[in-house]
Amino acid sequence: MTTYTPMMQQYLSIKENYQDAFLFFRLGDFYEMFFDDALKASQILEITLTGREGGGEGKIPMCGVPYHSASGYIDTLIEKGYKVAICEQVEDPKTTKGMVKREVVQLISPGTVMDEKGLKEKRKTTTSLPFIYMKTKNLVLPTAIYQLANLSQPF
Repeated sequence: MTTYTPMMQQYLSIKENYQDAFLFFRLGDFYEMFFDDALKASQILEITLTGREGGGEGKIPMCGVPYHSASGYIDTLIEKGYKVAICEQVEDPKTTKGMVKREVVQLISPGTVMDEKGLKEKRKTTTSLPFIYMKTKNLVLPTAIYQLANLSQPF
């Protein structure tokens, strides 16, 4: 039976719900990636692949980036069509006894980038959704270019 450290067990438990995304797992001042995420991310992002003691399994593949410069690495993954799940420490490690609680606080994909830093002028993202005509006095839309098509066929 596989035996991992408690931190690796926590990572694997969270990763189970985000298998189609790179999991940026916050450990102190770094976001770290493990196993296949580390193998792939180290090549895509051109960062050092190293290892971390994982318990009874020995060293496991690991790579990481400083949290204060993570946005550039995240942008690179998004521009290449990947999803990124940001997993933060949601408790203060200084006041917590035992394992610090962590949870995914943001899931970023090429179709969901909303902050200006993550949006490139030359990059277009197309999202389709049904639009039902309604009369309204107030309509607030984020800054973007919208194209509407009138479909005369009923749904």
